[in-house]
Amino acid sequence: MENLCSEQVMLHDLLKTCHRQFGFHVVETHPIKRGWLNLKWKVTTDTGVFLIKQYNKERYKLYNHEELVRAFHQQMRLYNSGVPCPMLLSYEEEFLFHSDNGELFIVMEYCNGDTVPPGQVNARQMFHLGQLTGYTHQVLNDGTLGKRNRPEFVPPSREERILHWKSVWNQAHHPNLPPILETQIRMTELVNLDEFNAIETGWAHRDLWVDNVLFRGSHVSAILDLDRLKFDYPQLDVARAVISGALANGELDVSLASAFIEGYGEYHSVEKGFLTNALKLLWYMESPWWITAKMDKHTGPPKRFAEEMIWLANNYGKLELLLKNI
Repeated sequence: MENLCSEQVMLHDLLKTCHRQFGFHVVETHPIKRGWLNLKWKVTTDTGVFLIKQYNKERYKLYNHEELVRAFHQQMRLYNSGVPCPMLLSYEEEFLFHSDNGELFIVMEYCNGDTVPPGQVNARQMFHLGQLTGYTHQVLNDGTLGKRNRPEFVPPSREERILHWKSVWNQAHHPNLPPILETQIRMTELVNLDEFNAIETGWAHRDLWVDNVLFRGSHVSAILDLDRLKFDYPQLDVARAVISGALANGELDVSLASAFIEGYGEYHSVEKGFLTNALKLLWYMESPWWITAKMDKHTGPPKRFAEEMIWLANNYGKLELLLKNI
């Protein structure tokens, strides 16, 4: 009850700023219980329906302010280019606002649509998501932003990664973890880092999983949460979307993966091994995030992500054969 009251106090504080800046007269509000730490509300006003997103002070420390502001500007560039993503409201050319009580927040249009659970996206939805991902990458990498000297993720050496897994092993107490770590180490020993060096760098969404996509019927109605947009490997977006949408009950639906790649291929050249290398890179980047000494405590998205990383490690050597027709 105390937490609910504090959230109501916070919302009142944010709405005062909205009224002052945008003239909102609020009709009703509903909390949106999605995401980690940051609070969100659907706000119906006399001028439209909006979503208010408050940035948790502790989580905000994980952001780089300049990069976050750049992501907001790129979100608006994507929106103006026809990508279905929320329009951000600005005030005095700023997208990130401070409330009277020092809360940081943004305001955007509320997008209608439904989230689809991981592994339950259908073929037409995957095809359209592939199209939009390809178009998003085309817009982001049209030269407006230029290039960076290095991607956000720089793959560590095999030796460094194996030391990491051994450290996790020493911290682990759950009996199910050692076999998982054995596989992580065995697959790390097989990694060909030169394959990763050949992957093209560029600007990318960097959090493109099903929880950040809204669907209406067979189409994507909105791509959400572009806060992590940075210069990295666009193929990671492809891998994250495919593993999120096509992996169910321990099996990757190759037809769904193929549908995504077919849509993506309308905007980008997709050569043999494109998806295989993308999935390998995704595993090499994300596995330390989700395979941890305390992973038996995972719930919600972290539990799902850990399952994806375990599947990728278990099938690392089979990906070329599994995806040979894509």
